Amino acid sequence: MAVVTSAPGKVLMTGGYLVLERPNAGIVLSTNARFYAIVKPLYEEIRPESWAWAWTDVKLTSPQMGRETMYKMSLKHLTLQCVSSSPSRNPFVKYAVQYTVAAAYATFDIDKQETLQKLLLRGLDITILGCNEFYSYRNQIEARGLPLTPESLASLPPFASITFNAEESSGRNSKPEVAKTGLGSSAAMTTAVVAALLHYLGLLNLSSTKGQIEQKKDARELEIVHVIAQTAHCIAQGKVGSGFDVSSAVYGSQRYVRFSPEVLSSAQGGMIIEEAINNVLKANWNHERTKFSLPPMMTLLLGEPGAGGSSTPSMVGAVKKWQKSDPENSLETWKKLSEANSALEMHLNSLSKLAGKNSDVYTSVMNSCSNLTPEKWNERASEPSQVEVVRALLGARDAMLVIRYNMRKMGEAAGIPIEPESQTRLLDTTMNMEGVLLAGVPGAGGFDAVFAVTLGDSSNNVIKTWSSLNVLALLVREDPHGVCLENNDPRTAEITSSVSSIQIV
Repeated sequence: MAVVTSAPGKVLMTGGYLVLERPNAGIVLSTNARFYAIVKPLYEEIRPESWAWAWTDVKLTSPQMGRETMYKMSLKHLTLQCVSSSPSRNPFVKYAVQYTVAAAYATFDIDKQETLQKLLLRGLDITILGCNEFYSYRNQIEARGLPLTPESLASLPPFASITFNAEESSGRNSKPEVAKTGLGSSAAMTTAVVAALLHYLGLLNLSSTKGQIEQKKDARELEIVHVIAQTAHCIAQGKVGSGFDVSSAVYGSQRYVRFSPEVLSSAQGGMIIEEAINNVLKANWNHERTKFSLPPMMTLLLGEPGAGGSSTPSMVGAVKKWQKSDPENSLETWKKLSEANSALEMHLNSLSKLAGKNSDVYTSVMNSCSNLTPEKWNERASEPSQVEVVRALLGARDAMLVIRYNMRKMGEAAGIPIEPESQTRLLDTTMNMEGVLLAGVPGAGGFDAVFAVTLGDSSNNVIKTWSSLNVLALLVREDPHGVCLENNDPRTAEITSSVSSIQIV
């Protein structure tokens, strides 16, 4: 009876900070790094004591963290209480369980509720697994004496163990010594758990085929996943964020405009959980989502500079403080950023249309430009149709440079390193290489990672240059698909993850 689902990590290419406020949009790319959730009954039969006291057991296992946590769940109040001797709480999974079960009770009729109760009384056994790319294994690679290359990353076992600091390993507050890479692990994990539970409890029937959201039935079911995952994720993190990370985990790559925070007021107000989730499901979720993906013959790369992570909440707080203290200049910077974001989106959409309109010309230009530095791209465009492609490529580059300039300007004004000097040097070097269209800091910026978008076969040269600069290129590529039902446990599959199967030349 095991149900296995997966949801992708993300890269916010444009819209950092702006996406927090409507009607600003962000372009978010989903990736082939996926978080998995496996849900099955904990016991073969219903325990008599569970039936008598109307509670059930919930076991959460995270093999990569070496953690197993037990909860008692009240089927009357739908509350979870941690009962492990050395508790290691995961609020994202906790609220995912609570709100998903509440949604089932609120939706089902009496007969279905009785079937649901019997299923829940057998307990819930939940296992969570994240692809290696959600975490930094840089220290392990260096400790093995391996070079900082994708090949070294690929040599690690899938879902590799995340080791702990020796001095903290026996303590209650032990933390993984491996940093995250900024792909949105909590959003992907929450989405995968919600989807697996909804399917397991019979509230919906997910498709096992990626890219099925065009069908009305699947679209409605994915909207339920989206609403519950957004609710659980926001409540778990203690604030209502923009939600782009959860939306991309559900639907895949997209142009995103956030929902109004008021839709979650009932979940925040201390209301009985079944009533709260019922209100949330009926609320007017006014987010905007437009299908988007990189044009053909473009590759997303993500690099880890190894300079340590950044705290997104504190950086967002600093930007908000600056907005209040200097409304005139901050508004002007945001206006320029918004215009540049829209320009980049327009040029990328134009390139996708040009690829469909005349694929031979598009392919020829992309292959030529992949072997040239950007200032020489115009030299390979003699026909009007070729000029049109090159003009769109250079327009996208120019828009990215304006975005980077204004992100740096905003960081300096707010007193935070949105694009630190070390990242600026790296990004300038990257954007001046042959075949590189874009390079920047994703999301809120800082020291987490850098991204690049390359043309044709030029990505290998970027990877080699990054390695020489002590930057580890991750095994991350764009995969525009969102959450889906998997056929089996990824640990037992012949190819355990799409990330591991990338061919490295």
